[in-house]
Amino acid sequence: MYKRIKQLLDDAQHIVVIQAENPDGDSLGSALALEEILSDQGKTVTLYCAVDMPKYLRHISDWDRVVSELPTKADTALIVDTVSDTLLSKTLANPAAAHFLGSHPVVVLDHHDGVESTLPFAHELVSDGTAVATGELIATIARELKWPVNAAAAAALYNAIMSDSLGLTTASTTAESYRTVAYLIDCGAVPFELENERRKFMKKTAEILTYKGVLIQRVEYYLDGALAYVHIPWEEIEQYSDQYNPSMLVLDEMRLVENVMVAVALKTYPDGRVTAKIRANPEAKVADAIAGYFGGGGHGYAAGFRAYDSLETVKRELLEATDKALKGLG
Repeated sequence: MYKRIKQLLDDAQHIVVIQAENPDGDSLGSALALEEILSDQGKTVTLYCAVDMPKYLRHISDWDRVVSELPTKADTALIVDTVSDTLLSKTLANPAAAHFLGSHPVVVLDHHDGVESTLPFAHELVSDGTAVATGELIATIARELKWPVNAAAAAALYNAIMSDSLGLTTASTTAESYRTVAYLIDCGAVPFELENERRKFMKKTAEILTYKGVLIQRVEYYLDGALAYVHIPWEEIEQYSDQYNPSMLVLDEMRLVENVMVAVALKTYPDGRVTAKIRANPEAKVADAIAGYFGGGGHGYAAGFRAYDSLETVKRELLEATDKALKGLG
């Protein structure tokens, strides 16, 4: 099943692993694992993302190995956890990077069910909508191709799976997900140590706790309470992001409000950019449909998008897209 991937990667000497420009625990863990697995095969591997790793991901060991300049001297690219051109817009806006992707072999590994690729260059897509995370897909490929998975790779894949499955609790989690986690533990992942690192990093200063209260007071409710919405302006992003990702402070709290089915945090930036993180509850599973309205991507429970329009316009269209997506459930 994975013979074509094996052929492309066997022929490569220098591989660049590319994450979308909304990196998360799955994309970062998948990238780090591929670096370990492929390096053990004698490959040179570079990890690339056009944006900085979010602060909330920095409990994952070796996050700082990701660089923001794409190595055009590489001979093959591996894109993880996205098939969306919108989520690679900065990369594609760079002529050298766009030329590289259009003129070299590209393999895409993804797990988002029912999402069609909009990548504007030739690529070999391997997607498994039954996998709870791209990390689970990579673990499956490694077993199928008999790639050794060392302890560092196993830890990275464990983090990837736990991130996208919310600790193996989402409806997309399967028995195979649990079997994969057991396999990774056999390979050297130590759940207690990894969770302990995450918890240590999740600690908040008193200032951040106070700011969380400010954000909670700012939450607005629409569509008869089905949508919880909060706006985070640039001034607050600039002030607090070094300590904690503002949107991650409140999204889970917003989802837990009675009657809420979808929670959205919009951030606004000086260049006119508006970004969104979307989280949906199990009874909704429409986050990807909402993000898709704006050309974004993700899966039913967690998705995101980027837009260049006024906040008022994006908010109005967000309400329309969410209303349409929720009505589609019926």
